[in-house]
Amino acid sequence: MPEDNSVAIQIPEADVAEINAAIETLKTKLQPYLIALTPEERRTLPKMSDKTIPFVDKALDYAENSPQFAPQYMNVPEMKVDVSAVHTLTGFFRPLEQLISGLDDTIMLSGSEAYVAALSYYNSVKLAAKMNIPDAKPIYDDLKERFKNKSSAAPEPEN
Repeated sequence: MPEDNSVAIQIPEADVAEINAAIETLKTKLQPYLIALTPEERRTLPKMSDKTIPFVDKALDYAENSPQFAPQYMNVPEMKVDVSAVHTLTGFFRPLEQLISGLDDTIMLSGSEAYVAALSYYNSVKLAAKMNIPDAKPIYDDLKERFKNKSSAAPEPEN
């Protein structure tokens, strides 16, 4: 029984070129402003989430309008720069996150459909090789490399 093909995407080359150019523009424009954290830094930093943003915005407003309560070591103008960066970068991040989620889902489904088709072909070649049909054995020998057991994690699929 044939499988349903839920996704069949062919992006025109002109669109691919435009998308790649847009991605390159994003990388070029954003790279000077981005930093990289180590896993340890990510783990230990206090996190600002959606529920925390209004608190931080309100604290900044109070710090600017009632500076007498700000500790001596606190740099309110730098806090304002950081808060502004969060708002600006979040404005970029959310639509990109939606795109990445759609890309990830589409890649997963396309890959799954391609893998299922490849397994069907592999099983057909495997059967043909067992029946000594000409030209099947070299194809089977090449494709079965995928299922060589380095561990028991990827057993060869059954017919």
